[in-house]
Amino acid sequence: MFGLDPLLSGLLILCILIACAFEFVNGFHDTANAVATVIYTHTLKPTVAVVWSGIWNFIGVIKGGIEVAMGIVVLLPLEALANQSPMFSVAMVLALLIAAIMWNLGTWYFGIPCSSSHTLIGSIIGVGLAFQFMPQNTANATVNWSKASDIGLSLLFSPLIGFGLAIILMLILLKVVKNKKIFNEPEKDKKPPFWIRGILIGTCTAVSFAHGNNDGQKGVGLVMVILIALVPMHFALKSGEDFRKLAIDANDLTSVISRVDTNQLDPESAGKFRKIIKASGFIATTINTKGSDADLSKEEKLKLRSSITKVNKDFGKLIKENKVTLEKTDQEKAKKSMKHLGALTDYAPFWVILLISLSLGFGTMIGWKRIVVTIGEKIGKTHLTYAQGASAELVAATTIYAASNYGLPVSTTQVLTSAVAGSMVAKEGRN
Repeated sequence: MFGLDPLLSGLLILCILIACAFEFVNGFHDTANAVATVIYTHTLKPTVAVVWSGIWNFIGVIKGGIEVAMGIVVLLPLEALANQSPMFSVAMVLALLIAAIMWNLGTWYFGIPCSSSHTLIGSIIGVGLAFQFMPQNTANATVNWSKASDIGLSLLFSPLIGFGLAIILMLILLKVVKNKKIFNEPEKDKKPPFWIRGILIGTCTAVSFAHGNNDGQKGVGLVMVILIALVPMHFALKSGEDFRKLAIDANDLTSVISRVDTNQLDPESAGKFRKIIKASGFIATTINTKGSDADLSKEEKLKLRSSITKVNKDFGKLIKENKVTLEKTDQEKAKKSMKHLGALTDYAPFWVILLISLSLGFGTMIGWKRIVVTIGEKIGKTHLTYAQGASAELVAATTIYAASNYGLPVSTTQVLTSAVAGSMVAKEGRN
């Protein structure tokens, strides 16, 4: 398998299966975020609700794109990790997988709506920190703290956004909606009016899709970490790309970089820019002299991947922060070239996306009850009402989907539970 001996092939399969197990656990750990309202309001029977949610989680992963997944991938210094012995890489990967799964299972067992996103990202950063201080790390590689900071901020502020928006939405509903049935506690074993059921099913669907869209991509990113670390020859770069089609982009990017006036850069930016020049030169040389990734050695593939990632991240940031003086046309040319070259590194095979879709979808169909009770009964002083459920889920779906479009992983659990808490605060404040 991928040119590995039987032992390493078996370990690679084991790591991928454990990654799927994490996503399966993520599915039943987070199912309650989508189905709590439709179950607690008797809109749908539990079996129907979790199957419906599972289907839309599956669709969310398939349609989710790759931005969030790549945010997970670039957290670790994969180029340095992939240069270690395969058994070392296996040990690192298994450490982060087992730690993440154990925490997820523990919090699920006790009915705690804990964030799978925090668990996964914390495990990845933990492994990266461990690698940083190991003697094998001769390149002094470390966690991508810039990306970790962006992810940390998104994880920190997204629950606050969910909480605030839910309060606002609930206050608007309390003021403008005349039919007060929507603010009543669900009657035991009695279905809500048809129009309320329609709203609740719609918001359940939206949260399920958004969850698959964001959390599914994290699973895709996790599998790509495994593949790049263990079999970089096959997955460090997108296979089969014709370098001749990228030659113009590589040359345009080098040309734009050469026109930057380095005298106007501050000392820190100047230091980064010297590395950008070196990386862009390697990209141009490699793209212009090689036909495809098949012509590269393992070391060349990892170096090309690292160079593209560095230029896209650091030069893109300098342009965004207006720290380099460039004509508008040069800025647009550079962004276009970086996007095209980034397709070599920012990708996932369809079979990976499908595998994670199935794992998350099937996981969603079980294990919902423990956390549904917490969300439906224990966050506020009273049971969830129709309006609270609908507003909380609408806010959660919108927030999560917006984060996915910006390539930011957020916690479905924290956004939804914060939105439920916000809806409770709004209701209590009006009573």
